[in-house]
Amino acid sequence: MILPIYTFGQSVLRKQAEDIAVDYPNLKQLIEDMFETMARADGIGLAGPQVGLPIRLVVIDLDVLKDDYPELEGYRHAFINPRILETNDETSVMDEGCLSLPGLHEPVRRPTKIRVSYMDENFQPQERWVEGFEARVMQHEFDHLDGKMFVDRLSALRKQMVKGKLNDMLKGKISCSYKVKAIR
Repeated sequence: MILPIYTFGQSVLRKQAEDIAVDYPNLKQLIEDMFETMARADGIGLAGPQVGLPIRLVVIDLDVLKDDYPELEGYRHAFINPRILETNDETSVMDEGCLSLPGLHEPVRRPTKIRVSYMDENFQPQERWVEGFEARVMQHEFDHLDGKMFVDRLSALRKQMVKGKLNDMLKGKISCSYKVKAIR
């Protein structure tokens, strides 16, 4: 089932998400619905708050990028209760976009390598170091679980430059090809 994606201004996007218990109702179906919603919107990552749920759940599908990143072929994972435990000091800048900020793409600086912990879809604990594009996407999505969005990481000058677009989003002036829940 396609879920509406909550856009900038919705309060759920600014809340600290709660951990999920092993008995969370219909979790497997929710994960599939999130993958379907993300694919329909041409996204590569989606967090629980982006579909109106203040829970620590993220889905990421990087297989669509396998032509540019062959190592990502077959990459399709759900992350339950994920946390970033550690980052390295090296950073890189790359343009980021977000399904909750349609039409907005800005350069964001992030660490190039992170150590993460999470539960997989079977609630098996996982911990590992990730780097490169995978680390960037995880950081972007995991930020949503802490009530942050990539625009929060922009310089003061860049924030000022996108202020008009963000204000338009707050007024419900959004144009995109997928189902959204905007402020009206």
